[in-house]
Amino acid sequence: MRRWLPEILALPLLPWLLAQGKRTRRITPRMPEASGERHGLCLPQQSISEELAPFSVLAIGESPVAGVGVDTQAQAITAQLAQRLATQWQRPISWSAFGKNGATVSDAIRDVGPQLPDMKMNVVLIAFGVNDSTAFRSTTRYRQDLARLVQLVLQRLRPDLLVIAGVPPLHLFPALPQPLRHVLGLKANNLNATARSLASAMPQTIFVPIQSNARDRSLMAMDGYHPSPSGVRLWAEQLAVAIDGDVNEHRRFSSR
Repeated sequence: MRRWLPEILALPLLPWLLAQGKRTRRITPRMPEASGERHGLCLPQQSISEELAPFSVLAIGESPVAGVGVDTQAQAITAQLAQRLATQWQRPISWSAFGKNGATVSDAIRDVGPQLPDMKMNVVLIAFGVNDSTAFRSTTRYRQDLARLVQLVLQRLRPDLLVIAGVPPLHLFPALPQPLRHVLGLKANNLNATARSLASAMPQTIFVPIQSNARDRSLMAMDGYHPSPSGVRLWAEQLAVAIDGDVNEHRRFSSR
């Protein structure tokens, strides 16, 4: 019953929810993807030995990975995560972002998958869920799509650590009116649990939930739908702490 609760609630409210969805799309400011190169190198503030080879971080995701909500790619989640890790580990971190605004997981497999390099990465981040929630993907479909993307990542990128990010808290998004916000929040929670379950069944994979109070407008962009630079920095810190903890526990990476 809990699995189908969003659909059960949405059915009698469907005309109202559709009207709210159309109005929200019409009045919500459309923000572009961030400008700048989608790859780079982050260095720690202190001087480091030239012998230290960069760790590599690659992110695949929807609009936050594309940089929607911030001005430049340097402010977006992949570069911010790389900078956090560079500071924590005191070594250079190379980063690459493969994001697409409005993408579901299946969209990314079709459109972003062919762009992925065939080369080993240290850390790969997968960050989806908002668009699959608004598209009302079933938990079965979401798990299947996410599993397909994970297999593609494992084959092409061979990461030492795969990080699956939680679905953002749609029930707190200021841009969404009630009851649409509540229903989409329930859907996001279901997909979040699905992603957590998949990650727990995969080797060398961790699930990192997004812990953010989206009611704090300083953490949201002007559209009330995407993270602001402050929101991105908070998310990057949470991811970096989780990655650092897992790496220290398993010692996956070499020191050179």
